[in-house]
Amino acid sequence: MRFTVTYLGTASAKPVRERNQSAQVLCVRERFFLMDCGEGTQREMARCHIPMQRIDSVFISHVHGDHVFGLPGLLSTMGMEGRTEPLQVFGPANLGPILNFFLSYYGEGLAFEIRFTPLKMKEPEVILSSKNVEVLAFPLRHGIDTYGYIFREKEPLWNVRKDAVERLGLSLTEIGTLKQGGDVFRPDGTVLSHAELAYKPFVPRSYAYCSDTAVFPEERQFLRGVRFLYHEATFLQEHADNAYKRFHSTTLEVARLAAELGVEHLYIGHFSSRNRDGALYEAECRTLFPATTAVNDGDVVEFPFEKAE
Repeated sequence: MRFTVTYLGTASAKPVRERNQSAQVLCVRERFFLMDCGEGTQREMARCHIPMQRIDSVFISHVHGDHVFGLPGLLSTMGMEGRTEPLQVFGPANLGPILNFFLSYYGEGLAFEIRFTPLKMKEPEVILSSKNVEVLAFPLRHGIDTYGYIFREKEPLWNVRKDAVERLGLSLTEIGTLKQGGDVFRPDGTVLSHAELAYKPFVPRSYAYCSDTAVFPEERQFLRGVRFLYHEATFLQEHADNAYKRFHSTTLEVARLAAELGVEHLYIGHFSSRNRDGALYEAECRTLFPATTAVNDGDVVEFPFEKAE
């Protein structure tokens, strides 16, 4: 049950020789989700062997160019390669005119539907849900409408211990009750506790994508319970004044946030062209939160599948 992220772009503002503009693809149980789409994203997808036509949904954080300039080209290529499956696109309302412009000039002959969902919320809300995964959107703080996203596996049903089925003569109804996390109350007064007779098969994985944003108090509440966190860390701490003016985050701010949340691992990107060496950002973060990785274009992270016991 794959839960993997591929980092396609880790630069801020403009592409540099070793870093493309913001984009990453998360694969959750063979569903592919694209987060942001900076210039050159489709080329990076080809380089990283991401199947373009299998992109299920696109999640745009905000309409600054380094996060959307690659979207028209990607949509055009999808059309040229014969896509017919609808494409879901989520983002702020001001993404709508950009999509309409694309369709008005380049949409003729497009054989797939673009289903745009404008976002407008003040706290995390579920925007996409399937049998195994759900996606939540929440507001960030970046001077214009900007949203982050949380991708998480749904809580699995409880597994009933095989030895208990025969030993206690469990009926199908009783098994169903235990799988739902309920206790069984028998007519003779016997109580069968699900805590003793059932177990969770695995620990659900969750991944948060926080693109351009200043760290803000509500963010801690929004991200509570997330296991793996990607967060922009555009500036080293010595440039905190620039971060404040431009609604971005510094290394130590992000590391402190990760420590307070208790995430399992922090991944940082969106590095300023002023300092291109990710090791500098990683080192600063690790002074407060050792489980930090500065990601590079082409990096692939596979989040482990963990049995609950």
